[in-house]
Formats: sequence, structure tokens, C-alpha cells
Amino acid sequence: MVLFKGTEKMMLINNAPNSLDAITDKEPAKAEHNDHSPVGDQFYDVTVDHLNFYYNNVQALFDVSLAVKEKGVAALIGPSGCGKSTFLRVLNRMNDLVPGTRLEGKVTVHGENIYDPDTDVVELRKKVGMVFQQPNPFPKSIYDNIAYGPRIHGLKNREQLDQIVEESLKGGALWEEVKDRLREPALALSGGQQQRLCIARALAVQPKVLLMDEPTSAIDPIATQRIEDLIRDLCQNYTIIIVTHNMQQAARISDFTGFFLQGEMVEWGKTSQLFTKPADQRTEDYITGRFG
Repeated sequence: MVLFKGTEKMMLINNAPNSLDAITDKEPAKAEHNDHSPVGDQFYDVTVDHLNFYYNNVQALFDVSLAVKEKGVAALIGPSGCGKSTFLRVLNRMNDLVPGTRLEGKVTVHGENIYDPDTDVVELRKKVGMVFQQPNPFPKSIYDNIAYGPRIHGLKNREQLDQIVEESLKGGALWEEVKDRLREPALALSGGQQQRLCIARALAVQPKVLLMDEPTSAIDPIATQRIEDLIRDLCQNYTIIIVTHNMQQAARISDFTGFFLQGEMVEWGKTSQLFTKPADQRTEDYITGRFG
């Protein structure tokens, strides 16, 4: 079975690194990418350096480091309970909502240390959108679902809101299906439409990064294909990080893939390399079905 198809867009990064210096193609002294500096002709949009994460006294993530370049898709794979979703929620501080959590290390998004005490978490979550496993439209109209984010950020102009709603629904590949139904309840949409609505809702506040936690696991295969096509379109303008249990999906849509196991990122590299010639035996065992 061939798992990978598509172009190879980004440089190869092999093995689970112990620091960011180990995962660039430059000399460590020149790789000032934690500050969103250019490396070659590209930028790192998300960097994580020596991340350890705890739920009270239980450590969930162990010394994770990686750098995700601007635009394109990065996939996170691994068995259930390995830390993928916890790691994803680190990137927009959703874990702050869980009592007793704490973090060591450094996380930057678009050049800003998001765990700096002065970080505006509301602004961070505007910059880093989130799409969850289960579609979760608000019990409002289709229009009001999309307009909700801009409104809570202070936008009241109806003409501007109309434009944002249309552009966001087009970005979510949903406009043609709902343009004559904008005042109807969002909950009346099909599961796949609801998930695309949630993606459009995230786009409405103009994020730089989109996080997706198993976005197709609760919808049918046809809707899944539409979401995958949408992700490949969106990555021309956004950096997308997706958690998926579906290795074929990771191979189809991602440029980079990270394999998590028991809270450790075992391997992080170009998707074509990781699925065809993994550097770690544990990665090979997982992708060939020996466990997981």
C-alpha cells in the first residue's frame, strides 16, 4: 500500500530533536528562528523548544522541540493517549482552562512567545484558530456563527460583517451551498457542512495558524474528502497543524509529520520521508501496524 502521494514542499528534518538547533539546515549560531527570523527564504510560524507539560504531577509531554514553517500542513500522528491533542492545545493555550497544568520550555507563534506573562490570550486565540473533532456550531443562524468572532472583537458595521461572512464561507467551501440560507439554523446543516462552517468561523477572525484536532473523525467519507480538499486549498494562505489517527490522511494532505508516543515526539520530518524511510524503528513499527 502506498501511503504518500504529492509534492515535496519543505526541507527534510529527521529524528526527534533535543533542541531547535538540531532541526534546521543552518549552523546553530545562525538559526535564530525562535524569533521568527528567516531561515533560507522561509519563516518558522510555530516553534517549540524543550517543551515539558504537566497535569498536576503527571508529565504528559517530554522535551518536545519542533519548528513549523509558514503555510503548508503539519500532521501529528500516534496512538490514543500519546499527547497529540495535549500538544495541539499548548499552541493556543487551551490547556490554561484545565486546573493544575504547567509548562516548561518556550513556544512561539509568529515570532511571539505565547507564554510570556504579557501575552493577551484573547488575541492569541484570534491568531491561532481551532477546529475540534466534533463539529460545534453555535445554536445560532449560519450568518451569526460566522459573524460571532468579528463582533466580539468589536466590529459592528453591517456591510463589513456581510463581506466577512461571505468571504469566510467561501474560504470554508460552503458559500454556494448556504448563500440563500444564511438566516437558517446552523444546526440544520449536515455533519460535513457543520464542520466546514466551523472552519469558516475560525477564518472569520483572520488567523495566521489553524489547529485541527481530528476534524474528519466524526463525518462520513465523502465529507472527509471535501475537508481534505479544503485543507489543501487553505494551506496556501495559512499554517495548518492537524492531529489525525488516520495515517493515510496524514500522508495525503501533510507536508511534515510528527510521530508521538507516550508523550515523546519520536520523529519529526518530511511526510514522504517519514512514511517511506522512517529514521526510528518505533515509527516504522507504528506506521506498518505492529502496534497502535
